[in-house]
Amino acid sequence: MLDMPEISIICGSESDEEIVRKTCDVLDEYEISYEWKVLSAHRDPEALDSYVSGSNARIFICIAGLSAALPGVVASKTKRPVIGVPVSGKLLGGLDALLSIVQMPKGVPVACVGLDNGQNAAHLAARILSVTDKKE
Repeated sequence: MLDMPEISIICGSESDEEIVRKTCDVLDEYEISYEWKVLSAHRDPEALDSYVSGSNARIFICIAGLSAALPGVVASKTKRPVIGVPVSGKLLGGLDALLSIVQMPKGVPVACVGLDNGQNAAHLAARILSVTDKKE
């Protein structure tokens, strides 16, 4: 059986790679396993559904800009924790993405970190794992 990563990092676009790399750097420091996928909630909905339903990751970190639907869509497909990372943009400076991630409907929770702050998403994921593993 293949080892499954503890964290799945999903970004909506390859242009989010810089944020993904910073997220991975922190997870590497914690020695937490992860995998990274580029899957858009809008352009690849079937592939995203298939990936989320087939993943054994314990936590999803979703990096998205503009309408930032990705974290909410993932949260609607799983009961596992989802952490959203809003990406800053040119038009509204990322406010659109931030509000999209923060304002989720009841029953579809998404934790949200600051704009472009994949590092804090990784730190939060590590803390969630430490609680669920009963480590301090």
